[in-house]
Amino acid sequence: MASQLRLRSALALVTGAGGGIGRAVSVRLAAEGAAVAACDLDGAAARETVRLLGGPGSEEGAPCGAHAAFQADVSETRAVRRLLEQVQACFSRPPSVVVSCAGITRDEFLLHMSEDDWDRVIAVNLKVVTSEPHGIRCNSVLPGFIKTPMIQKVPQKVLDKVTGMIPMGRVGDPEGEH
Repeated sequence: MASQLRLRSALALVTGAGGGIGRAVSVRLAAEGAAVAACDLDGAAARETVRLLGGPGSEEGAPCGAHAAFQADVSETRAVRRLLEQVQACFSRPPSVVVSCAGITRDEFLLHMSEDDWDRVIAVNLKVVTSEPHGIRCNSVLPGFIKTPMIQKVPQKVLDKVTGMIPMGRVGDPEGEH
C-alpha cells in the first residue's frame, strides 16, 4: 500500500485533464497520493475529473480541497501565467509535477493545413507550460495513437494503416491496462 502513496507530498498540475490521457493521468496521480490541479480548456470536463478523483473542487468556484479544477487555454502565455498563479493561490505552493496532456488535432494533410490550424496545433500541443514552472525536470513521453475522443476524428483507413505499423498491432489505452 505504501507504493500507492509515493506522491503524497506532490502537487501535480495536469493540463488536458478533462478527458483521455489527461484524465487517466490525473486518476493515477491521485491514487499515488498527489494533490491534483486538473486543468482543461473545458472547465466542466476538468471539474468532472476532480469529481472522479473523489475530492472537493468540482463545483464552480469551489474552494481547494485535495484536488481542484481549473479552466485555461494553455496555448496562451498569459493564461498559463494566470493558471500558475491560481494553482499557487489555491494550494499555497507551486506544482512539483507538471504533466502536459493538452492536445488538439486538425486532421488534414500537412500540405493542406492552413497556417492558422498549424499554429494552433503547435501552440496547444507543444508550447503549453514548458517554459513557465522553472526548476522542474522535464521528461517526455510520446504515446502515439491512444483510444481517446481525439482519434475518433481520424479516418478508419488512416487508423488501419497506423495500427499496422504499431508493434503490438493496436492503439494504446489511456489507462494503460491492456
